[in-house]
Amino acid sequence: MAITKKALFKGRDYITTQEWSESEIDTLLDVSADLKRKFKNRIPHRHLPDQTIFLMFFDKSTRTRNSFEAGMTQLGGHAHFLTADVMQVSHGESPKDTGIILSSYGHGIAIRHDLIPGEGNAYMREVARWAEVPVINMQCDVDHPCQTLADLMTIRENLGRDLRGKKLAVSWAYAPSYAKPLSVPQGLIMLMTRFGMDVTLAHPPEYFLMPETMKAAQENAKRAGVKFEVTDNMDDAFHKADVVIPKSWGCLDTMGAKPEESLRIAKKYLHWICDAKKMKLARPDALYMHPLPADRGNEVTDEVIDGPQSVVFAEAENRLHTCKAVMALTMADKEITYEVEPVSAAGAR
Repeated sequence: MAITKKALFKGRDYITTQEWSESEIDTLLDVSADLKRKFKNRIPHRHLPDQTIFLMFFDKSTRTRNSFEAGMTQLGGHAHFLTADVMQVSHGESPKDTGIILSSYGHGIAIRHDLIPGEGNAYMREVARWAEVPVINMQCDVDHPCQTLADLMTIRENLGRDLRGKKLAVSWAYAPSYAKPLSVPQGLIMLMTRFGMDVTLAHPPEYFLMPETMKAAQENAKRAGVKFEVTDNMDDAFHKADVVIPKSWGCLDTMGAKPEESLRIAKKYLHWICDAKKMKLARPDALYMHPLPADRGNEVTDEVIDGPQSVVFAEAENRLHTCKAVMALTMADKEITYEVEPVSAAGAR
């Protein structure tokens, strides 16, 4: 029998998962599951009637924009889509002024600012310093907390709530499209080490992550009593993994200023691709995951991403439910009532 609970984090910013406790993240995930059930069964859940959230994008988006826009509508409110080029930000308006003004017009501000190391997270925190409403990180240079929350939800749906002893491989993979942000692998190593998973990070020497995120992952793993290991060999990371998340990211030293240099270096590592051979190194029922969009034929073969071990579309769908949970719990005027279903530690697979 489901247990009915209530929760509210009104006014809280959601900028990195590091600033939220494990129990708070569990609540976010429980509310996400409840909202997913209600969405599937067409049960109204208008927790944010007549509220407005401003979505500021400094980079392109498919899943993030649509999960926030559709999610806010389903919660009873409205989302304004804003790009930097149509705002006075492009003429130098300060984050202080932007935060003060937008928070006087609505009830939440969400920002994507992810391409230039050292800028996005700092910008969000300055907006949050002056805003009187919650600021939500839709992806910055440091973390992608909406994506990794959906990733954790997807892993739990398949492997169960107790992830202790399960191995996650977070690996760099080759992509020629553009120098992608570091925030997804950084967010994964910081979050999953807190929830029982043994995490192995694999990347070529040039594609290291920000030192502060590596330190956080190491400290999180130590506190949780799990492993956090780093290798320059993709095969080693995949060995007996329960979950694999191979994706591209840019060189920290070249992103922003010289992204073309990052792409040039990447050509040395064309063999860093997730194919059937790599998947055979993992456990027979290992999950293949990717935040999307995936560079098919480069990061991953069609055989894998369209195969039976792939959960990328369920993972993408969970972006909707987790984004709604973050908005509802930080923006609602009263406690959110939700139901928690009994969970089997064994998982579904």
